[in-house]
Amino acid sequence: MQVIQEQIKDAAARGAKLNIQGHGSKAFYGHAPTGELLDMQRIAGITSYEPSELVVTVKAGTPILELETALAEQGQHLAFEPPRFQGGAGTVGGMVAAGLSGPARAAVGSVRDHVLGVTMLNGRGEAMSFGGTVMKNVAGYDLSRLMAGSMGVLGVIAEVSLKVLPFPMAHTTLRFDLDQPQALTQLNRWGGLPLPINASAWWDGALVLRLAGASAAVEAATKALGGDQIPEDLAQPFWAGLRDHGDEFFIGAERAVQGGASLWRLSLPQTAPALNLHGEQLIEWGGAQRWVATPAPAAQVRETAAKVGGHATLFRALDKSPGVFAPLSPPLARIHRELKASFDPQGVFNPGRLYPDF
Repeated sequence: MQVIQEQIKDAAARGAKLNIQGHGSKAFYGHAPTGELLDMQRIAGITSYEPSELVVTVKAGTPILELETALAEQGQHLAFEPPRFQGGAGTVGGMVAAGLSGPARAAVGSVRDHVLGVTMLNGRGEAMSFGGTVMKNVAGYDLSRLMAGSMGVLGVIAEVSLKVLPFPMAHTTLRFDLDQPQALTQLNRWGGLPLPINASAWWDGALVLRLAGASAAVEAATKALGGDQIPEDLAQPFWAGLRDHGDEFFIGAERAVQGGASLWRLSLPQTAPALNLHGEQLIEWGGAQRWVATPAPAAQVRETAAKVGGHATLFRALDKSPGVFAPLSPPLARIHRELKASFDPQGVFNPGRLYPDF
C-alpha cells in the first residue's frame, strides 16, 4: 500500500489528478475518467476470511472472480451479485466504488448493505479505517458504507471487509408470459406474500422469477405460483448474463447506444406503473429497477422517473453532456462538496467522475 500512498502524495504536491483504476471494466460508467493512472491491481489478495463468521477482508485490487472462487470453496458467495463486465472483469475496490448490485439486490440488499468496514487513503495519502468486521460496530455516521457508490471521488479504497452468505439450499426458475402491466401487477401482489423470490426480470413479454431458499419453501412456492419451470442448464446462464450485462437485452442496448440512443437505469418505487417511454425496457428487482434503451431526450426520461417518485441514471451513452447521475438538490450538493473537501481537499481523485464540478 505504501507505493500507492507515495503516488498520492506526489500527485498532491504537484497539483496533479489521479484516475483510480483496477481492471478498468467500469470506465464507461459515470463521466469519463481523467488524470494519471493510479493502478490498484498492485494491492491484491484476501487478507482474512472467517467462513464461520461470514466475513471476508479483501484488498481493493483483488479480482471479483478470485474472491468468489475462494468463497465458493466454502459454500458461500457475494449474495448481492455484483456485475462483472467485459467477460468477468472487475476488482473488489471498483465493485464497492461503483456500488452496483445484481439480480438478487431486492431480496438480499445492495453492496452497501454488505460493507462492514473500509480502509481508505485520503487526498493526503493518509490511511483511514472505518467500520470493522461485525454488523453492529458503528456509532454516528457509517463512513465505510459512504464509500459504496462514491465513484472514487472521496478517496482510494485500499481494503474492504464484506459480509458473505451461504449459497441457498435450493433454487428454481419460473417463466410466465405476461405483458408489462400484468407483470408489474403480479410482482406487486407476490411481493406482499411470504414467497422465496430471490430475483425477477421482465423483458419482451416474459416474466422470469428465481426462487431460492430452503428446499421446502422453494418447492411449495413452485407449486403455488405455477408458470413454466426452466431447466437449470438454461436458467443459470440467463441469470449470469443478466448479472454481467451480457444477455440479449444488454447486447441490443449496446447496439442502440452506438446508433445514438442511451441506456438509462431508473430507480423507482416497486409499485410504479408501466412507463410511457419509447424503446426497449427491462424490469428487475420487483419493479424497482428499470432499464430503458431509448432515443428520448434526457429531460423527458428524468421527468418521467421523477413523476413516479424515482430518479434516472445515464448508464451508457455516447453523449453524457446531460449529466450521468440525477441532479442534486442544493442541500445535498453542499453536503457532497463538504465531504469532498474534507477527504480530498485538493481534488486529486477522479475529478468530475461523479459530478462534473467536483
